Amino acid sequence: MKTQISILLFCFLGTTCLSFAQTSDSTKHSSVLSGSIGVTNNGISLIPSFSLEKPAAIFNMSWQKGRFSFDPELTFSLEGKPWYQLYWFRYKLVSSSTFQMGAGTHLGLNFRSKFLPPIGESIITERYLVGELSPTYSITKRTSLGLYYLHGRGFDIGTTQALHFIGLNTTFTDINLVKNLLLSLTPQVYYLKAYGPEGVYFTSTFSLKMKTAPITLKSTINKVIQTRIPGSKDFLWNLVLTYSFQKGNR
Repeated sequence: MKTQISILLFCFLGTTCLSFAQTSDSTKHSSVLSGSIGVTNNGISLIPSFSLEKPAAIFNMSWQKGRFSFDPELTFSLEGKPWYQLYWFRYKLVSSSTFQMGAGTHLGLNFRSKFLPPIGESIITERYLVGELSPTYSITKRTSLGLYYLHGRGFDIGTTQALHFIGLNTTFTDINLVKNLLLSLTPQVYYLKAYGPEGVYFTSTFSLKMKTAPITLKSTINKVIQTRIPGSKDFLWNLVLTYSFQKGNR
């Protein structure tokens, strides 16, 4: 009950912010195509407590025009087997110099191997419908506070029928380390409820970006604070090497 009240309050506050902040929007109606290709020693999903536990390839694309964007994400194990696919549709409800509010939804496809006699090993597709809400407040040019809420529902037998994710994060971007190297980091504490079981976790993403080349080295760590969710690993980490590209100006 407390979780449901928190979610309703969060949505109400988001709607209230929208009503007075929308008038200050200055989003331009330019079209931008961007993307990235990455490889990692351990695939960690959008919800950091879920991992592939083996090397993976990650393909991200984004087409943005004005407030709207389409952001597909495709992942595979390095053996060539599909891991998951997300087809995000996102919209900026509010876009001002100090406050932004985004909303999005995606169809998620999760792939897992299962032995089905007499066929043998087959890949089973699990379908999810997911929604998100992401208010962000900018403290300075390179520091921001954010709240992230995600709700997902599985369609198929054996999938999580109701998933809630609420995260509180701080982002520090483009910290100069040396002449051509920038550091960004996003520590986050989050609450996760997977139908019945629930848990609290700490996660942080670090990235090193070169000013002179579209190469980024990222690392994500995830640590259990307290959880009753089956299969949760006490500690997860990875390294991701990413090549990025962009066509058009934001």
